[in-house]
Amino acid sequence: MPIIKSKYQPSFLFRNYHVSTVYSATIRRISLPQQRERVDLSDGDFLDIDWSFSPEPATKVLLIVHGLEGSAKRPYVLGLAKYFVQNGWDVAAMNLRGCSGELNRRFRSYHAGATGDLQEIVEHILKKQKYKHVCFNGFSLGGNLMLKYLGENREVPKEISAAVMVSVPCDLHGSLKQLQKKENFIYARRFLYKLQDHLRQRACEFPDELSQEEVAACDSLLDIDDLYTSRAHDFENALDYYNKNSSLQFLKKIKVPTLLINAKNDGFLSPQCYPVDTAGINPNLFLEMPDYGGHVGFIQQQEFTYNEERAMEFIGKQLE
Repeated sequence: MPIIKSKYQPSFLFRNYHVSTVYSATIRRISLPQQRERVDLSDGDFLDIDWSFSPEPATKVLLIVHGLEGSAKRPYVLGLAKYFVQNGWDVAAMNLRGCSGELNRRFRSYHAGATGDLQEIVEHILKKQKYKHVCFNGFSLGGNLMLKYLGENREVPKEISAAVMVSVPCDLHGSLKQLQKKENFIYARRFLYKLQDHLRQRACEFPDELSQEEVAACDSLLDIDDLYTSRAHDFENALDYYNKNSSLQFLKKIKVPTLLINAKNDGFLSPQCYPVDTAGINPNLFLEMPDYGGHVGFIQQQEFTYNEERAMEFIGKQLE
């Protein structure tokens, strides 16, 4: 599928990668009622879904997955959910394991390729209500997770009709190296401190599996993935985890119409995260690369962001 020419043209201020990224993550405010549902998983753990419902009975539901150390309460999730609810959709915002404000029950938590959890949530939603259409929207790590799910060797439920992914690190190792650059020092440190805090809580609950000293010794995201992510989820090491879970290798097999929006000035993404060649041969993969937008930015001079409006436009066209 030819590369899509983007129409996103922000004001001068939001052409700056750092401004758009920080504003979207920490300054933007969105108000939206949510109803929490706890879903018990097959391995004895749980996931929380934060639901938002259309005023009128809906036949369509949007399933959203957040990014690294995010949650269904983040502004980019709430903004998207609000826009879809106002347009007659129900929205299920999935909190990955341990991300809903309460530590999950098992030593394992979440990672960028844990598609088994996503599969269970899809099955739960389809059993809960007879939606005619289930559509996906994933952000960053959540986008990688959803792309991997769509491209794996599985029978995707016929109700899954379209997908939109935003600011996705399709090449996990490449994106890690990008985050290690000096211009991304603040972001890398912020992720590191949040993950360390998460792991300190986990070490208290599972002292035989993880020690406070091990957590304190981590000085990078690579250290975290070597110490915990790989060990807790049965990978040999961090590189094995990155290699097996990067969605780049699964894109060519995606059969559901999928739009990937990765800004060219996204400092979190490596060159491999712009899969031009794959988009050229897979008729179901649409690639849009705006010049601006930063990481999950895409701010406009109005309530909703460009990617929120673009998601509705793309998905609506697929459902016509």
